[in-house]
Amino acid sequence: MQTSERAVEPSTSTAGSEEHQRGRLGFFLCWAVVFADIGTSVYYVPGILYGQVGNLAGFFVLLTMIVFILLTLKYAEVTARYPQGGGVVTVAASNFKPWTGALGGMLELGDYFLTAAISALSGLTYLSVVVPVHDLSVLVVITVVVLVLLGLLNWWGVSESAAVSAVGAVIAFTSDIAILIQVVLHVPLSTLLHLVPEMFEGRPLTPLALMTGFAGSFLAFSGLESISQISPVMKTPRKRTSRRALLVVVLTVGVTSPLLTLFATTLLDASQANPNQFISLLGSTYGGKLLGIEVAISASALLIFASNTAIIGCYHVLLALSRMHFLPPAVQRRNAWRGTPQYAIVLATGIPVVILLLVRGDIALLGDMYAFGLLGAFSLTCLGIDVARWRDWRHHRERQVLLKQVRSGNGADATVGELVELPLPGQSSMAPVPLWLFALGILTTILVMIAWGTNLVFKPPATAFGGAVTVVGLVTAYTTARYLAKRGKWMVFPIQVYGAVPGSTLAVLPTTTEGREAVIRAACREGQEGEVIFLYRGSPVSKRRPELFENADPYLNDEEARQAFSEAEQIARQQRVRHCAVYALPTPDAVFHYWQLLRPRDTIFGPQEHLQGMLLAPDLVRHSGGPGGQVTHYIKNWPIAAVGVT
Repeated sequence: MQTSERAVEPSTSTAGSEEHQRGRLGFFLCWAVVFADIGTSVYYVPGILYGQVGNLAGFFVLLTMIVFILLTLKYAEVTARYPQGGGVVTVAASNFKPWTGALGGMLELGDYFLTAAISALSGLTYLSVVVPVHDLSVLVVITVVVLVLLGLLNWWGVSESAAVSAVGAVIAFTSDIAILIQVVLHVPLSTLLHLVPEMFEGRPLTPLALMTGFAGSFLAFSGLESISQISPVMKTPRKRTSRRALLVVVLTVGVTSPLLTLFATTLLDASQANPNQFISLLGSTYGGKLLGIEVAISASALLIFASNTAIIGCYHVLLALSRMHFLPPAVQRRNAWRGTPQYAIVLATGIPVVILLLVRGDIALLGDMYAFGLLGAFSLTCLGIDVARWRDWRHHRERQVLLKQVRSGNGADATVGELVELPLPGQSSMAPVPLWLFALGILTTILVMIAWGTNLVFKPPATAFGGAVTVVGLVTAYTTARYLAKRGKWMVFPIQVYGAVPGSTLAVLPTTTEGREAVIRAACREGQEGEVIFLYRGSPVSKRRPELFENADPYLNDEEARQAFSEAEQIARQQRVRHCAVYALPTPDAVFHYWQLLRPRDTIFGPQEHLQGMLLAPDLVRHSGGPGGQVTHYIKNWPIAAVGVT
């Protein structure tokens, strides 16, 4: 269910590619989108962590910063492997089972719901520095009003802008640096040097305290997932763009987040300061009232902007899950006047409002609940990339064996050698990463999962909320999928193929309904003893530029392909035939490439198809009839053994 970086990106040397790149995001705007998300965490995380670990908050943020750097290596790879976007939903569905993608989607939805709530509440908390609001219940009511207004703006059609993100990110980063400079100028160097040892005085760092502090401080880096959501609008090559953007993210976050957390939780008098306004108070204490007000206003604007970003990301995930038949089709329904997905927007706005009212504006509790979905999504993404890297290694070894057979003349023909050197349509396999990087990725996964497991055990309210959201979401997904399947709308998830399938039957589904049933039934008859592989050549990729955070998977937007696979799924299930589906990009030689890769015993075409591009002579060509018309069988006995399908 994913496309190849090489398959979808034209050469950068052509004039057409300049048009393709126009309007796409370079590394600076990608940094801005991600920093505008991650950078907001510094405004509420120090207060949350201070309530949990006291003066050690800065130490734990610095400790987790190491894992954050390792995570950026994996997320840079996500953007290259999955240019269609989709984040953890795509990664999990592609490397495990489709229902794992649904699990990832539910975790991500919980993450977005809480991001919208906590960002809006924190934004108004900072604004109350300028316009004092001392009653928390009043602040909650105002936050609810702001969330409703953001929902109305999205219903009207106000879209996310990377340029606006850039303005907010630059202002926020500049304000952060100004605070750090003022602290360094006004606090004696001897005092600064003693801050670190003073943190540990009177606080024994037990293994339990280390684990809980480590797990809780991941909140300081929430927002990294957004880099994988914007991959469809990145400039190509995406791997280079994302690496540069994330390098700047690491540098800017690494300079600001640990130091601001350290200074805010050690230099301020917590008994006199509101922990939820730490950064503004730090600015006014050491930079004067004017800097404190500027920080409060800019923080408020950026946090409310982050809340709006969460709403946009949330309804795009809802739309993707609905297209995957994990949520009811009504979620996709658009307003006839404005053309916006009104029901998805209502869910993306209404659920954060309900959460905010239930917790009565308790930011610490919101933060604990937030960590459930955040660390869950991180864990699934890390696991998915580890599996993808392992498959790359296996695929690479298989290709080397085939090439060796070709060069030695050991029963393999030259065409196979040409095949393994060519990029295949619809493939996202990459060159194997170095062994040290693979091992580092495994270590990253283990560390993230330790943090998630720690939160599950030691933060019961967060586990209860996150578990409830996930269970309700999965039950809804199962019920929806069953309901649609009973009405003949099966959702099929195409797989990636890496090698041959001995004795298989390749059914090339017509792009029109004429002859489609004949091909499907003929394939099921021939495939009783083996596996049937249904291949569909997709529609041309839309030239419309995707929106920010939109899942641009061409298959999910190809109604004809989904209908064709649905028909094949229903008949194959009735005939009890082992089967799978492959979605090919609409290139002229797509069928030829997959025919060579899979090396099927029988390839079946519809009545209107032609055998163009089949360069090797078949052993037999025959015709058969049945419901829907006559089909053509292209039978070939291949000279070498197969190596399997993934």
